[in-house]
Amino acid sequence: MTSIQPIEPSTTLIPEKNRTKTLTVGIITAAFVILAPFVIGTAGGNYWVRVLDFAMLYVMLALGLNVVVGFAGLLDLGYIAFYAVGAYTTALLSSPHLSSQFEWIAHLAPGGLHIPFLLIIPCAMAIAAICGVILGAPTLRLRGDYLAIVTLGFGEIVRIFLNNLDRPVNITNGPKGITGIDPIHVGDFSLAQTHSFFGLSIPSVYSYYYVFVLCALFVIWVCTRLQHSRIGRAWAAIREDEIAAKAMGINTRDVKLLAFAMGASFGGLSGAMFGAFQGFVSPESFTLPESIVVLACVVLGGMGHIPGVILGAVLLAVLPEFLRSTMGPLQNLLFGHEIVDTEVIRQLVYALAMVLIMLYRSEGLWPAPKHEDKIAKLSKRNGKVRA
Repeated sequence: MTSIQPIEPSTTLIPEKNRTKTLTVGIITAAFVILAPFVIGTAGGNYWVRVLDFAMLYVMLALGLNVVVGFAGLLDLGYIAFYAVGAYTTALLSSPHLSSQFEWIAHLAPGGLHIPFLLIIPCAMAIAAICGVILGAPTLRLRGDYLAIVTLGFGEIVRIFLNNLDRPVNITNGPKGITGIDPIHVGDFSLAQTHSFFGLSIPSVYSYYYVFVLCALFVIWVCTRLQHSRIGRAWAAIREDEIAAKAMGINTRDVKLLAFAMGASFGGLSGAMFGAFQGFVSPESFTLPESIVVLACVVLGGMGHIPGVILGAVLLAVLPEFLRSTMGPLQNLLFGHEIVDTEVIRQLVYALAMVLIMLYRSEGLWPAPKHEDKIAKLSKRNGKVRA
């Protein structure tokens, strides 16, 4: 009879965590994130800190879309609609607009609805999640190009709906948008004001940056937990082969609807932050090109890989503004005057960079490590240990 040989610890395929390395990387990353607005603000002014704020919004949007596209493999070209839902939810619940249009609301709240922002956030996420289910329910049998066309149409329907819902009852104020949105505030502490801590002045754009970072960390934590859960494995199974997943007993209908709802809720969170940050929302901010940019963040960073998606979102938020501010001075330095319009050159360089990345890094700048690569790396490490 053949005896069962025990497996030596050095030959297992369970990776050993290097706690010292992880701790060092975590401290460096935390220090960089905390000091980034001060360093960039000192070098380039509050404009570049504002760019960082939008980069954090794109991180939340890209991570939400990554749940749908990267985890579940469902192509969504109308994701910006959930961003709009979150922004307009904030606008309606924290501005005088509804009180000025409806008498019964004016009697209840003469100065306008000014609901605390901590209550608006779950409302925006819940409404966006419901919209995600509404989008997902009719598209359960669709995949690939057909799903992309339907979601694209959904995004355009929401934008047109917001653009025209100013008559016969004025709810969204049409193309004029909604103004007077309350900034984020907790009690008497408002992020719209400059605050001082220990003699250090913190402008409004700095305060919003730290709030956006906290929200992005929350989204990262939830996405990480989802990816390594049973739901995450079910999404991965559907992404690889939906028929095989169904044959293995996965309820593909509910799992796909959950992917749409979770992704949409993160879009609603980002939209709520955007509305409070801007103080104004209009349909022009939620067009198809914005959906394409968010999808590009996921694809260029690395679909399904959370660090890669974050990298893609930050790059695509910062790179266009960097090109916008450098192309003009560079032409003046080389030729003494601007030969080509700065905006044209910016678009050309931006597009060229994306094409080159797709040609030479087709899986993204930071793709998810393959299972075979992990096994090869661990086997090589175990071989060195035995030697």
